[in-house]
Amino acid sequence: MHTDVQGVTWHRLPLAIDLRGSLSVGEIGQQIPFEVLRYFLVFDVPSAETRGEHAHRECHQFLVCVAGEVAVVADDGKKRQEFRLDRPNLGIHLPPMTWGVQYKYSADAVLLVLASRHYSAADYIRDYDEFLRLKEQIEK
Repeated sequence: MHTDVQGVTWHRLPLAIDLRGSLSVGEIGQQIPFEVLRYFLVFDVPSAETRGEHAHRECHQFLVCVAGEVAVVADDGKKRQEFRLDRPNLGIHLPPMTWGVQYKYSADAVLLVLASRHYSAADYIRDYDEFLRLKEQIEK
């Protein structure tokens, strides 16, 4: 589903429930719109802490809270929207040049992040004003 933030999409992932338990799935090229080259897990975050607070120049990210819940803010430089990841069949795609913030972690939260690129410090934009300047240059 499209959102108010440019390029950001909200996904209700397929969910299968039967007597054996529940299963949620996301397929590369279907719900996850990029090839995954890296993943990481964020957990044991004190509820008062904020994570993210950056954008990526080229990296796509897909976030799923596989346990607990977390709030995600996506910002394209003009519009900002908050999303609540509180089920393992909900995901959000943050394309490159989207400012992302994660906060309000529950004590049991485990956030899975799928990334389209290997880690590179040069891909990160950690200053919001710099992010806004770069977005303005891209839009010209």
